[in-house]
Amino acid sequence: MFAVFGRSMWRWRWPVLICWLGLTLAGAILGGQVFDRLVETDNLRPDAESQRADRRIAELLPEGPMVVAIVRDRDPYDPALVASVQRVHTDIQAVPGVREVEDLYNAAGGRIGADNRSTLVRVELVDGLPTERREETEDRVAALLREIDAPQVLVGGEELAERAFAEQAIDDAVVGESVALGVLLVALVVILGGLLAGVLPLLGALAAVAVTLLGLYGLSAVTGVGEFTVNVVTLLGIGLTVDYALLLIARFREERAVARPGERAARDDAGAAAGDAPDASDPVDALARTMATAGRTVLVSGLAVAAAMLGLYVFAEPLLAAMALGGALAVTLATLAGLTLLPALIAVAHRHIPEPGAHTWVRRSLAAAARPLRRIVPVRPAPPRRPGTRPGSPGSRTDSPGMLARLAGYAQRRPGLVAFGASAGLLLLALPFLAGANLANSDARALPRPMEARQVHDVLLHDFEAGRAAPVTVVVAADPASAEVRDLMNELNTLPQVIRMQPRPDVPGAALVIDLTPHGATGGPESRDLVRAVRALDQPLPLLVGGPAAELVDYRSSVAQRLPYAVLVLLLVTTVLLFVLTGSLVVPVKALVMNVLTLLATLGVLVVVFQWGVGAALLGVESWGAIDLTTPVLLFVFVFGLSMDYEVFLLARIREEWRRWSGLRTPAARVRGGERAVLAGIVRSGPVVTSAAVCISIVFLGFLLGDLTAVKEIGFGMAVAVLLDVTVVRGLLLPAVMSLLGEWNWWAPGPLRRLHERFSGDGARPGTGSVPPAPVPVAAEP
Repeated sequence: MFAVFGRSMWRWRWPVLICWLGLTLAGAILGGQVFDRLVETDNLRPDAESQRADRRIAELLPEGPMVVAIVRDRDPYDPALVASVQRVHTDIQAVPGVREVEDLYNAAGGRIGADNRSTLVRVELVDGLPTERREETEDRVAALLREIDAPQVLVGGEELAERAFAEQAIDDAVVGESVALGVLLVALVVILGGLLAGVLPLLGALAAVAVTLLGLYGLSAVTGVGEFTVNVVTLLGIGLTVDYALLLIARFREERAVARPGERAARDDAGAAAGDAPDASDPVDALARTMATAGRTVLVSGLAVAAAMLGLYVFAEPLLAAMALGGALAVTLATLAGLTLLPALIAVAHRHIPEPGAHTWVRRSLAAAARPLRRIVPVRPAPPRRPGTRPGSPGSRTDSPGMLARLAGYAQRRPGLVAFGASAGLLLLALPFLAGANLANSDARALPRPMEARQVHDVLLHDFEAGRAAPVTVVVAADPASAEVRDLMNELNTLPQVIRMQPRPDVPGAALVIDLTPHGATGGPESRDLVRAVRALDQPLPLLVGGPAAELVDYRSSVAQRLPYAVLVLLLVTTVLLFVLTGSLVVPVKALVMNVLTLLATLGVLVVVFQWGVGAALLGVESWGAIDLTTPVLLFVFVFGLSMDYEVFLLARIREEWRRWSGLRTPAARVRGGERAVLAGIVRSGPVVTSAAVCISIVFLGFLLGDLTAVKEIGFGMAVAVLLDVTVVRGLLLPAVMSLLGEWNWWAPGPLRRLHERFSGDGARPGTGSVPPAPVPVAAEP
């Protein structure tokens, strides 16, 4: 089926390209409008207790958006300053949309900072203003506040901080993607050996991203799409499309170089280097065989990564749900581009795709650049490839073992030791996360320190809040004068986590709102313990607990409750897809365990860098003592998806090679043949996986060029995950475990095995037929 589809892509290449061009133009025109429809997405579902508490407080004590100004570095009672503040007070009060203005001179309880040279101005806006009008009012108020006659006036507030975060996220995306695409183009040209060949994956990626933006524009009409969603989704689409392009181009070059029965002998090396054109039928057949093998791998990989995105949707929180839908859309379009656009591009530009190792201008330039180094470190030239040999096999021009082949050869010689050492090393890296991860909500601390909204947060916390945590708020539905309420307040005041208890005044009706200031930091262990302690009280009164710490407790509880369902979804889908690909039930379980090890090790490294601050300065990151609570969930899905991407790349080729050896008669011969199949599959697919890992790491490292800490966590985490996955997991752990398991790698119950053989064509035992096994050595020298 895939071979027929590949021939169809060749025949209809121009209509396919025209169709994608139209979609890309539509995406460039309409998709860009998605940035005007981005919304703030909540972390929690509306039915969470902290959310219900917030809504009840808003009903009892309605309060509009707040703009805060900190007037600094001047005596608060300087007559000139007093006059200036009163004049600005009058001007702001006259602005439409302003409800109330409070300052030291016009409201009871005005506040002076701990340095005695700063004071606070609070401006409350009318609640329920449309977003556009509210932002206009905020800007007008901020401009008036900056007219106060003081050496420094810092203007901020929750809404302004969220706007600053959104604007910074867009700026980071533009900078990160621009630089990443430039570096990625250079890397692709070097990897593929030609300018046009290097441009093809990038063209596919840009088209997929443009159409993804068009899809997000449509999605924004159904659900909220946030700035963070656009950042992550676009870079994920770029990375996956480039991965699929590398896989298809590498397999096309390999199939084009191999002689087939009934065709003329393969071209010799001189003809290949000169770029002589093959038969008219040659590229068509090569593309058909490419789609029959690599095209099938792209589809399985895309389905696996899309399943990982849907696993994110199981968590059901609004932010994660929007991310899941956007991610699934990006993966679907990247897969569609890999199955249609990229084959069409290969069909059009196949004459400009050089053979592996061909002496193109890129190779000559690299050789000239490396000539001074060769005078110091002599390099033995690789032997020429014999006609008709498959690239990557002995006798080919590219038979020198790559990184993955060297690691796999070492792992197969010492499988038990390597499997234990690699697993222990990954668990050791995971210890910081398992033992002491502090997950918290990102606030203004995620903004760069020079930004005004961040400075307002820091000064408020230090000079006006004495560094105390945000209060845990208790909403009680009862008469404040009743004996039950008095007993409750006495019990709350004796909780060990409480520093101060303060009921809010002027609460209407039979209700009470109590602020409990806890020890420690906002969202810290003491705050979370206080939330749990209040909720665990044996009280007859109905009460709700809210505040930042309660939101964190609710989020962590929701994730913990839904994590088993997400894992179950991923396990079921992974089992089905990898069974279709390999006919094994052992391979999916092994893949899940390895992916979990990769994820835990990655999170451990994140804790060391972003929570502990080790090496954070090298990344331009200021540690704030915690990890954003959404980061582990996002990495769980993205790491799982991309690990499955590389798992499918390798297993598809290992399976092909194993079929060549599986017909051997004796168990010992089959075991040795299985080891050779694993090594041969890694030798032949390893360069693609390594190149894909380099390219997608470049894409995700683009996140580090931004200023938002939460975005940097994702970029750095994905880069670390890819590095660990490609080296430790795919290079060492996978071949070691497969060598230990032997034929058990391909175990499945009899009925399922026969079903797979029937529909996949594996029952013919190719190892006994006319296709000879490739003589790949089991233990390549490292």
